[in-house]
Amino acid sequence: MKAYGKKTWLIGDAFWDSHSNGIYPSHESICVLNTSDRDAHITMTLFFEDREKKEGFDSFCGAGKTHHIRMDKIVSRGGEKVPLDVPYAVLLESDVPLVVQYSRCDTAQDALTLMTTMAYPVDD
Repeated sequence: MKAYGKKTWLIGDAFWDSHSNGIYPSHESICVLNTSDRDAHITMTLFFEDREKKEGFDSFCGAGKTHHIRMDKIVSRGGEKVPLDVPYAVLLESDVPLVVQYSRCDTAQDALTLMTTMAYPVDD
């Protein structure tokens, strides 16, 4: 099958809220779609307003599959987690073209809030 998408994507607004209300925890997901016949090896770099970038967040998406990268569960090669309550941005790079969507589930209020957007594709 044809490989749709791009190899480089940017997400300008990410935020993992530490507050949750009810049975659903607040969380974020970077959702990737791999339409190619090759497995995708994914690396992510996180950028911040007030601290150095964090590199080495790796993920994987099988050929012809989707994968939801839960940012509350991923750990970098150096053992670092995504910080809570801190705005950040994401550079996602893959060795095969992907389609990338970002979603945030905020349960800090009584009413569940879901925000989703397509990431920004960079011409390779």
